Amino acid sequence: MQQKHPLPPFTLETARQKIQMAEDAWNSKDPQKVSLAYTVDSEWRNRHLFINGREEIVKFLTAKWENELDYKLKKEYWSHHDNRIAVRFEYEYRNQSGQWFRAYGNENWEFDENGLMAKRYASINDLEIKEEDRYL
Repeated sequence: MQQKHPLPPFTLETARQKIQMAEDAWNSKDPQKVSLAYTVDSEWRNRHLFINGREEIVKFLTAKWENELDYKLKKEYWSHHDNRIAVRFEYEYRNQSGQWFRAYGNENWEFDENGLMAKRYASINDLEIKEEDRYL
């Protein structure tokens, strides 16, 4: 069975480690690499989309990073308990037309006993910004 350390139940230290690992993976913009942190049948709610399983995760992320250029993400610890972690995040990107955005949001994560994320619920809002207002 595949495991992704650290495993739950999480301490403050291991929750922060898991968050940093997720931030690093997403900033790689490698959909296949990112998908390996999730269970084969992982459930996502991302904005208005419902995504199920690694295959759909890869498809979603591939399309995302084709449209969200120069993507840069920062995640921040919010809370944890047993096998769950909550994070606050923001990221910046520009679209194909050159308009920059900063996206803000929260994610709630639930992990299985092997440290793979089984559920990811994300609420996200985008704000148009000027290129000179970027800070990530």
